[in-house]
Amino acid sequence: MNLHTRLTAYGRLMRIDKPIGTFLLLWPTLWALWIAGEGHPDGQTVLIFTAGVFLMRSAGCVINDFADRNLDPHVERTSTRPLAAGELSAIEALGLFIILCLTAFGLVLMTNMLTVMLSFAAVGLAALYPFMKRYTHWPQVFLGTAFSMAIPMAFAAQTGAVPAAAWLIVMANICWVIAYDTMYAMVDVDDDLRIGVKSTAILFGSRCREIIGLFQLAFIAIMIAVGLSFGLDWPYFAGIATATGIAIYHQRLIFKRKREQCFRAFLNNNYLGATLFIAIVLSYTQFLAD
Repeated sequence: MNLHTRLTAYGRLMRIDKPIGTFLLLWPTLWALWIAGEGHPDGQTVLIFTAGVFLMRSAGCVINDFADRNLDPHVERTSTRPLAAGELSAIEALGLFIILCLTAFGLVLMTNMLTVMLSFAAVGLAALYPFMKRYTHWPQVFLGTAFSMAIPMAFAAQTGAVPAAAWLIVMANICWVIAYDTMYAMVDVDDDLRIGVKSTAILFGSRCREIIGLFQLAFIAIMIAVGLSFGLDWPYFAGIATATGIAIYHQRLIFKRKREQCFRAFLNNNYLGATLFIAIVLSYTQFLAD
């Protein structure tokens, strides 16, 4: 394998060619940074967290493929991944995971001690999540918790503390992750049942759409409470209304449980996250507030 082919394989292992996961991790991080900074977060902190999101999402993909290296060849959607296809070795994957985590930790060291302490929990959850699908039908809860650790870290880096209301954003984000990752899991239900992998999509069964709807509803309700707790202005609540409409659209997409439509609904959550970020930014825009 020549150098270009090997580097391309490393990039695919990190999902550089599929940035949706980076965006889904980035939006809640930016929500937290803008709220913690009252519309004016520190520029260096924003750059640190944006780079950290990319690195840790990449690290999460690497350790996920390491954990699933013997399962992915049996799943249609994942059979061509670098480890499943034998393009890279397990040792190479572990080495890349360590490098990505150390690089991210170097960025965290540029913040403060509270953020550094929270980062250990974040790395632990990122490393633990891929193995949970073997033991519980709720791996999406672990993913949601891992994807939410950047929220208290953002408050800690920006303000030196994590207020109680920040945990509302964490709770909301966990509900959102469970909703969209169950949509994602619906794509692989047949393969997962055959190889014995667990997921909320399997657990919820024929009630998948309704239970996803409940998690979407909980997400919207908690995000309304977030807006009230932090005194956000009318553009934020307009964004909540728009996000509700997007969530309803997702329900339409997954109505017949077709693989392509479920995957489309999962991808479309990027727009929901972006909508809320824009709403938060506009809420702190002075001429609108006045």
